[in-house]
Amino acid sequence: MPKDWNKAYEEEDIPWDKGCAAPPLVEFLEPKPITGRVLVPGCGTGHDVRALASQGADVVGMDIAPRAIRLATAFPLAHDERYELGDFLNLDARHRGAYDWVVEHTCLCAIDPSERAAYLTAVCSALKPGGQYLAVFFREVSDYTGDGPPHPISREETDALFGDAFEVVESFIPQQTYPSRPLGAEEVCLWRLKG
Repeated sequence: MPKDWNKAYEEEDIPWDKGCAAPPLVEFLEPKPITGRVLVPGCGTGHDVRALASQGADVVGMDIAPRAIRLATAFPLAHDERYELGDFLNLDARHRGAYDWVVEHTCLCAIDPSERAAYLTAVCSALKPGGQYLAVFFREVSDYTGDGPPHPISREETDALFGDAFEVVESFIPQQTYPSRPLGAEEVCLWRLKG
């Protein structure tokens, strides 16, 4: 049965929300600010959105949980970011081909692995030609037994999933992580849409 994300936010059962932007994203942004139009799927309470917006990017945070969007909009604006209630796997037409970047942190790991092909379609659909996809992938999840979320994804799985549509620009193991995540459990990957 799919997770009820709104119920989790209503009950404050949101252990993935650490109260700040993802350290691997912050590490990426320190030497390389992101500009242009950016979509953050599964944005939750918007910490990553605000980190991107504070550098001047035109950012839309999208989440399927109404409570998450309400919480995100309660924070002071970092720049001129916006939040929208929406299902990333079923993008509405105005989001198609509209973004220079899709920035991912905890959306892919939250969906069932059977939905990964739909996720790829959504990323490709959201991006402009030559657009970029920045992801912090969960390579390892402690005590993972096949139940989730979160669901880890291996390098082989991301290469198979994204390799036909994207080319790898760079990847690295972040040195900045949340204290609860062991070093090496995440990988930052930057991909560019082919064609």
